[in-house]
Amino acid sequence: MKSEIRKKLIDAFQKANGGYVSGQVLAKAIGCSRTAVWKHIEDLRKEGFKLEAVQKKGYRLIHTPSVLTEEEILLGLETEKIGRSIFMYDSIPSTQKIAQELAPTVEEGTIVIAEEQTLGRGRLDRQWYSPKGTGVWMTLVIKPNIPIQQAPQLTLLTAVAVVQAIEAISGLLPTIKWPNDILLNGKKVCGILTEMEADSDRIQNIFIGTGVNVNEKNFPNELRNKATSIAIETNKEMNRAEYIQQYCLAFEKLYHLYLQQGFKPIKILWESYSNSIGKSIVARTINKEFYGVAEGITDDGVLMLREQNGTIRYIYSADIEFSNEQ
Repeated sequence: MKSEIRKKLIDAFQKANGGYVSGQVLAKAIGCSRTAVWKHIEDLRKEGFKLEAVQKKGYRLIHTPSVLTEEEILLGLETEKIGRSIFMYDSIPSTQKIAQELAPTVEEGTIVIAEEQTLGRGRLDRQWYSPKGTGVWMTLVIKPNIPIQQAPQLTLLTAVAVVQAIEAISGLLPTIKWPNDILLNGKKVCGILTEMEADSDRIQNIFIGTGVNVNEKNFPNELRNKATSIAIETNKEMNRAEYIQQYCLAFEKLYHLYLQQGFKPIKILWESYSNSIGKSIVARTINKEFYGVAEGITDDGVLMLREQNGTIRYIYSADIEFSNEQ
């Protein structure tokens, strides 16, 4: 109940667009007394929000905190569903794990966010560096009515949403490295982990985890040549809540497009952001290496590799790198 009231309060300030909102208007908006409004305002102040109170004018929001909060995210969120339900944590092992526990009782579009992950992981159970207060470690829960075999397409859709969100807040244009890495200047800025719960014939839940290096400046030695952050590439600190808002908005638009028109428009966008289409690469699977030119992806998101003899090899899972071999 308290969370719902706070959401309405934030929405009221958002609609005011920096202007004053009277206590009476706020009381009506959230359905409580003016005394209760004051108590909620004080709660926001304790969380780092700066609110100005002027007699006969009301309240005005003048600053949102650098600490990531549910209220700050909701303040600028323009979606109908994605991100409207938020579970925030200070430090947890993994947002994926918490999202899976919450899934039976939460609505589609729910996001789970942690300031820190102690057991963050990426594809193939690789460890994901998730320090406190610098990145966006988040899992989105969706419940699409699509065939099970189409689920991998949503990883590619997510990659497009991340690229569009980063571009929106920074002006940078990331590229996508198949299957799930987002790069800035050739270094990894985001990884995507998609997991699914399904019956034999239908999907129950899909969990889309994204780890985005937003403001990290000091990576461990083993990552310095491989990883970067939006702050490093722009030379300025970024607003993490704004990134989340833009990601949720981009995802929602792409998700609606996908459900209405299928994967084709998403595929076109994905290929336009790819860093490898038309280039010579090596695809390293668990057992073997394959060399060729990346031709694109299939409608199922499988990488098409044209080998030297002209044969098209379909790569379902691999690590890829650029190659000098033709």
